[in-house]
Amino acid sequence: MKATWNNQIIAESNQTIVIEGNHYFPPDSIKSEYFKPSNKHTTCPWKGEASYYTIEVDGKENPDAAWYYADPKPAASGIKNHIAFWKGVSVNQS
Repeated sequence: MKATWNNQIIAESNQTIVIEGNHYFPPDSIKSEYFKPSNKHTTCPWKGEASYYTIEVDGKENPDAAWYYADPKPAASGIKNHIAFWKGVSVNQS
């Protein structure tokens, strides 16, 4: 799978984990130069607290377009630190 935004591949992996229709990419599969920590946090009843990244490619920002669970609840432990996308980020097969 690959994640693309602003005509740039920002993550690519053949080992994503699909939960609730979202592909979660392993932490080492993202191109970290495009990711900036965000102050946004949300809570999922069964996964726990999500943290967000703002994606920046070629001077354009997509605020809070990626999220991850640094300390997920036990039911979601398999996606610890894996990154998922929304807000216009395309996720397709490589």
